[in-house]
Amino acid sequence: MSSLRYVRSGLHVVCLLATAGVLGAQEVIELPGEDRWLEADFGEVYRVGSLDGADWEQFGNVRTVAFDGAGQLYVFDDQADRIFVVGPDGEYRRSFGRPGEGPGEFRDPAAFAVFRDGRAVVADTRHRAYHIFDANGDFERMVRMVSEGGVRIVTELLPNPLGGSVFSAIGGRALSFSWSREAGPGDAPPHRSRAIERLLLVGEVVERDTVAEGWLPAAGEPPTIDIAGAQMRFPLAPPQVFGPRMLLGVLPNGDVVFSDSTRYAIKLARPGEGVWRILDRPFGPTPATDAVNGAEKRRRLRVLAATPDDELPRSNFIPGSPEEIRRRERERIANLEFFDEVSVVRDLKSTWNGRIWVQRHGEEPGDDDGPIDVLSADGRYVGTYPAGSTAMPGAFGPDGLAAFVEEDELGVKVVVVKRLPERVN
Repeated sequence: MSSLRYVRSGLHVVCLLATAGVLGAQEVIELPGEDRWLEADFGEVYRVGSLDGADWEQFGNVRTVAFDGAGQLYVFDDQADRIFVVGPDGEYRRSFGRPGEGPGEFRDPAAFAVFRDGRAVVADTRHRAYHIFDANGDFERMVRMVSEGGVRIVTELLPNPLGGSVFSAIGGRALSFSWSREAGPGDAPPHRSRAIERLLLVGEVVERDTVAEGWLPAAGEPPTIDIAGAQMRFPLAPPQVFGPRMLLGVLPNGDVVFSDSTRYAIKLARPGEGVWRILDRPFGPTPATDAVNGAEKRRRLRVLAATPDDELPRSNFIPGSPEEIRRRERERIANLEFFDEVSVVRDLKSTWNGRIWVQRHGEEPGDDDGPIDVLSADGRYVGTYPAGSTAMPGAFGPDGLAAFVEEDELGVKVVVVKRLPERVN
């Protein structure tokens, strides 16, 4: 089947005929390759999080930050299993959620999202359901997850600005793993693409539809893990180092924007239509040579050696002492599998008003903190923040608000809210 593909560079539009599995027009907009530098002149509005502060702001681990349409900040502390709400003035408003077995109580909260009207959704893997809270933080109802066998991987939830659903990307950053014996591993076939799914939260059981199919590079069969004598299969093979990340954002009109490639190709898609526009900068991947891969292993070993015991990666599947964890991590690093190219894009976020922030890798292949480009969904290049001038915000809000998750000198999580210029938000 054929599809129309448009290429626009400057004022020139070229219509190309491309082969594709779905009929649709794809406009490819070629953006300039030369960086135009932006100054990170963000004014601080307020900050919350302090060991000497009120009880509520002594955060354990800030998993997610988000804003609603009133400019209220939501801080999901997954160590406390609680969500804290802060007003636009930086003052505490309320909190909701708590550990427990009942409806509205968290057994294993993994992902969190806030709609523009203040309603919130929490994915709870042990409840195997989504908790829905109203704008006051009161529990409304639960929506059950689809029953699946094998290992379930929960990734980031992004709210649909139009309400009623959230988006999630298969192959995105894993937030939680869980498993079920409701069906055997054979009933949970491995994924063949990294699909972007829209999760409809209107009934008793979530309904899923696919917005776009993200590229899934060829890899080996997904691994299995022994859980109390039962073999549970993962739906995806582990990601390879330097491989293309599945990164997702949502635009104000309900379209999604994502990156799934080793090169710089930012794709826009919408429900019922799929990918309809690609924003392209002339940055391609570089070869992942043996020297590059060896340097990355050595870098990771240095990071591991400098990591305090209480910050080591831990797993509910395989508990262990700090010494055992370090041994396993050294073994894991020694056996890392590398992609054959070094991918360009390392992070992607969409802003409240529809700008797209794209972070490239830095000077070294393993450096995720490179320059950040700002693009518009209609295909304009706004500019680039130099590497080190700003971190990627954890969340964007109305009126230019942006939340950055930092750590103070005592290791306490701090959320700093700043105001961005209109042209980048």
